[in-house]
Amino acid sequence: MATRSKSTSKKLTQPGRQRPMDPQPETIRAGYRGSGKLDGKVALVTGGDSGIGRSVAVHFAREGADVAILYLDEDDDARDTARMVEAEGRRCLLLKGDARSEARCRRAVEQTVSKLGALNVLVNNLADHVSQERLEDVSAKQLKTTFENNVYPFFYITRFALEHMREGDAIINTGSVTSFRGSDHLLDYASTKGAIETFTYSLAKNLVKRGIRVNGVAPGPIWTPLVASTYGPKERANFGKETPMGRPGQPSELGPAYVFLACEDSSYVTGQFIHVNGGSFIG
Repeated sequence: MATRSKSTSKKLTQPGRQRPMDPQPETIRAGYRGSGKLDGKVALVTGGDSGIGRSVAVHFAREGADVAILYLDEDDDARDTARMVEAEGRRCLLLKGDARSEARCRRAVEQTVSKLGALNVLVNNLADHVSQERLEDVSAKQLKTTFENNVYPFFYITRFALEHMREGDAIINTGSVTSFRGSDHLLDYASTKGAIETFTYSLAKNLVKRGIRVNGVAPGPIWTPLVASTYGPKERANFGKETPMGRPGQPSELGPAYVFLACEDSSYVTGQFIHVNGGSFIG
């Protein structure tokens, strides 16, 4: 999910929309069976309108959670996500707005608690990137915008969410393989993901005595609207082929990792990242 705000003049073109994508990303495997791992829980997923965020929302719903999703302006995609969540028999609250606004983040948390009754799982899942081959081409405006979009909302919404979260609740941050191995053409994006990585480790230490677990998922190349809107036909055709598995991943292959970190199965796990990247660290 990309964002824009009155505080910046740059209008972001990413992350794109899921409806026009061909082929369509797989949100959840047809054979995925829920087992009540999140019964009675309420989750807030930022960037939940499409891609990885949609997969997380639908997996959570199949496991018994009601879900609120915060998104920028991708109304059709958001409604599609809501229909998928509701098809699982759960409630879905759509929260439209700019996550770079501190006030909007506060309202998103307040609306979630007011409408759904609680907030037990927070998934910070926002990202935008602009590819540049040289550091000299990363302008001050691009650098500022990337950090404002990819990092600031994690702090804002988490701070407000903690006013309502209790022992046993969980925070999950979406990182990236790029913070662990670097990226020669996504210098500012990889740097924001490095910030998210250390934010995750630090917050986990900060909250451990309150019984709130903080972990992250670090995806490799995943077929999402952000990819489709960023790269040209040649890049899309070769996307993910550099991994040992030789293909991009699907959002459906990410969702179960978030379920694990959200539920009691991971009760002894905090300050960790799950790497879902097609074997990118092999060799």
